[in-house]
Amino acid sequence: MASIKWDHTVHYVNDLDQAIQTFQQAGLVAAFGGQHTDWGTHNALSYFDLSYLEFLGVEDPELANQADPQHVVVQDAVKHLPQEEILSRVALRTDDIEALAAQLKERGADLSEIFDGKRHDAEGNLIEWRMLSILGDIDSLPYPFVIQWGGTEDQRRKQLTEAKVIQQHPAGELAIVRAVFEVADPEKVIQQWQQLFGFQQVEINGEEALEVGNQSFVFTTGPANRLQQIVFEGSPALKGKQLTIGQGTYLFQ
Repeated sequence: MASIKWDHTVHYVNDLDQAIQTFQQAGLVAAFGGQHTDWGTHNALSYFDLSYLEFLGVEDPELANQADPQHVVVQDAVKHLPQEEILSRVALRTDDIEALAAQLKERGADLSEIFDGKRHDAEGNLIEWRMLSILGDIDSLPYPFVIQWGGTEDQRRKQLTEAKVIQQHPAGELAIVRAVFEVADPEKVIQQWQQLFGFQQVEINGEEALEVGNQSFVFTTGPANRLQQIVFEGSPALKGKQLTIGQGTYLFQ
């Protein structure tokens, strides 16, 4: 069976430099990631081991508007920016994207084709991956998308550490532990995501949640129907603090 882990989270922003500066001022490592030259977008990244945050902006609006409708991440960037700088989709990492696609299709998901992704990093190096969109939504809440990187996790961690993409944050060691979604019907979302991905349902601080490895997706009741907050643990220096970028918040516990 294909493995499923929480790979990263997309936050749409208009100004990558401002997002980088906000994180750096809090003692967090964030840097320009690169350009998606086929899609008209670019990003900045902040890594917490292999889990990371992707600040995604539209660099070439004309090209982004021409992106394949099945590439939901770019479609969302065009839809939300510049008005809404929101946290959006979570990416799930797998070691066998074909097997996971077959599982999702069998469980009723409407899927894109598996397609290739690439970007050039700040040094001009080509970074490549494979990805898959889950089309549609649940009461306007977008589904996660799926990504597969080359090599093993240990190989990738070693490569990213040697390239100083993964490095110690000045504020101290931190881990991303939760994503908090505000949805109209938490139980409905939990049932559908559990059916698709096989996550175990748990309760965290009185809220219904799904376990994703040693991390979790928490669902609170409200009208937004989108991801609202990322929660970190570690770093006594940041404990109790909160960062806000656009309409997305980062809480440190």
